Amino acid sequence: MAHFAKIGENEKVLTVLAFNNKNMLREGVEVESVGQAYLEKHNNWPANLWVQTYKGTHFNQHISGGTPLRGNFAAINYQWDAANQLFWPEKPYASWVKNTTTANWHSPIGDAPELTAEQEAQNISDPQTNKWYYKWNEDTGAWDLTDALPTWA
Repeated sequence: MAHFAKIGENEKVLTVLAFNNKNMLREGVEVESVGQAYLEKHNNWPANLWVQTYKGTHFNQHISGGTPLRGNFAAINYQWDAANQLFWPEKPYASWVKNTTTANWHSPIGDAPELTAEQEAQNISDPQTNKWYYKWNEDTGAWDLTDALPTWA
């Protein structure tokens, strides 16, 4: 199954379509431009605004150890970065910066600090009441340590 992202204004991903790989073959070899031409013909959208993406690529790593394709599997509202040939997830905070190595956004001061062994042990022993983690604070530009249950829990 081949996947292509439909690129709109401001290089935003509008949708991702999947179709049979046979629709992008030239002499038995998959060719992106053949897939783009097929999509232009059948979707009335310019070929150059269809960009191939691979479901197994996340944060510039291939899930099976192969070669990653364009940083991330595209999704609606992702940003297409033609200069770096990468799809970017939505920017989580105004201050965060692109890391083209990981194809992900990072805080301007780096990753969150590691939890202590004691905090990790508490997370494991009592996950329903304590859940130590670091949360980005955009107002202070720092990582805040909290023991409250995260909103995604």
